[in-house]
Amino acid sequence: MAGVAIVTGAGTGIGRAVARALVGAGWRVGFVGRREAPLREAVAEAGGGLALPCDVTDAAQVEAAVARVVQEWGRLDLLFNNAGRGFKAATIDETPVEEWLDVVAVNLTGSFLCARAAFGQMRRQSPPGGRIINNGSVSAQAPRPGSVAYTATKHAITGLTKSLALDGRPWDIACGQIDIGNALTEMAQAMTVGVPQADLSIRAEPVMDVRAVADAVLYMAGLPLSANVLTMTVMATKMPLVGRG
Repeated sequence: MAGVAIVTGAGTGIGRAVARALVGAGWRVGFVGRREAPLREAVAEAGGGLALPCDVTDAAQVEAAVARVVQEWGRLDLLFNNAGRGFKAATIDETPVEEWLDVVAVNLTGSFLCARAAFGQMRRQSPPGGRIINNGSVSAQAPRPGSVAYTATKHAITGLTKSLALDGRPWDIACGQIDIGNALTEMAQAMTVGVPQADLSIRAEPVMDVRAVADAVLYMAGLPLSANVLTMTVMATKMPLVGRG
């Protein structure tokens, strides 16, 4: 059942594909991202929506974005908590402290702030309820070499997901997590050329169309609030996630 949604990181990649799919399925969607130009392009491409420039690490900006959506459409039914960033492959001693702090700020604190604002709105609205879907990444299950900051934040997202799934019960707020592996976006182009493997080699990896991710999120979003996908993994079938490194 379509309703009102917010998608973070909606200007590019997975967020853009999911926001476009939601609009196509009849949802009214707030496109949240740091840069206004890509957001406006994404809204035009989707054929509708609301461009909401916002830094997800800034609590005031996040609250304002949620308030703008509610002002426009009256409530909030779905948050796809997708905004995130990584850092070039590096061992922990070669990871600058400032890069660690920035990755944590965007991936974890940003997800917390967006979930906090959405949860508060979903709890207060009439009737109460809604759904939060966190983008965890397959790094929430197993790390890539040299990904300490990104992997740590994505494991933390699993804790955020489970806590929200528990705490949201009294107000019909469901929370689930989608772990995505090798969806072909601009950020994932390196997969087609060669990326570090657990055996220290560099090899290209299979990828999948990002539309498969959008379809999976649409399925999760379309469930009645009496049902929830707590965790889902959508991955390129032949990527080296399952097996010995």
